[in-house]
Amino acid sequence: MPSAIEVTDLVVRYGPLTAVDGLTFSSEAGEVLALLGPNGAGKTTTVETLEGYRRPTAGRARVLGLDPIADRRALAPSIGVMLQRGGVYPAMNAREALRLFAAYYEDAEDPDTLVERMALRDVGQTPWRRLSGGEQQRLSLALALVGRPRAAFLDEPTAGVDPAGRLAIRQAVRELRDRGVAVLLTTHEMEEAERLADRVVIIDSGAVVAMGSPAELMTAGAGREIRFGAPPGLAVADLGASLGAPVTEDQPGEYRVATEATPAAVAALTAWLAARDLPLADLRAGRQRLEDVFLRLTAASPERRDR
Repeated sequence: MPSAIEVTDLVVRYGPLTAVDGLTFSSEAGEVLALLGPNGAGKTTTVETLEGYRRPTAGRARVLGLDPIADRRALAPSIGVMLQRGGVYPAMNAREALRLFAAYYEDAEDPDTLVERMALRDVGQTPWRRLSGGEQQRLSLALALVGRPRAAFLDEPTAGVDPAGRLAIRQAVRELRDRGVAVLLTTHEMEEAERLADRVVIIDSGAVVAMGSPAELMTAGAGREIRFGAPPGLAVADLGASLGAPVTEDQPGEYRVATEATPAAVAALTAWLAARDLPLADLRAGRQRLEDVFLRLTAASPERRDR
């Protein structure tokens, strides 16, 4: 049985620019897959190809076993697409938009139920243009869900959303997974990917550089270093001499010790800080943050633009 989402040796070019370069990954029904990458990595192009808005130069993309372009008429009722911005007539309010979209489907979700689930009751009569950025995001997700999709593509679902709205969106994504929906989300928020994703695919320059569950990615290779937080400007040379390993301050107040994360090494570190009455924060021995993994594996640069 084919996977719900399949990308095989996918290549997409814009003239001389190769946006996606031999990308291969898959996602199953009932799985949340986070597609991560720096600006310019090819995330948007990949998702637009799966949605049927881009034609592959080579390779193939399949959603629910169908070609997103050749089988678009058959596929469209079974997918939900959440755009990061726009997609709603500015004067239309949330309830009107949901009722309109619901009319496109034979078995749609109840619009009023979605208004409640997405915490939009208080702004249900407010025109799109007057909604806050977070309210627009929640409405965009509701519009993606109204057709009861079997595959959902969510672009930055929690961008600009307040804490209460984030909880509503996370719960909606978990409910999709529990209903057997294949969810592919893109996000620049690594913590969001840690919380929501069953598996993560990190791409750079249009190719996969890492793939696995968040736990697998955060523990791979992490035993060879210790990361911790402390006041900025520590005497890293003195600390390194005490630990017998190089210590670097990667960012102000964030340090990395290039040594095995053994109990003895951790004890020596805490003893050095305690002797100088210095606080210790965010000790990570044998485990990294997903953000640490992402930054180590990708080569983002300010001049790149998302493709």
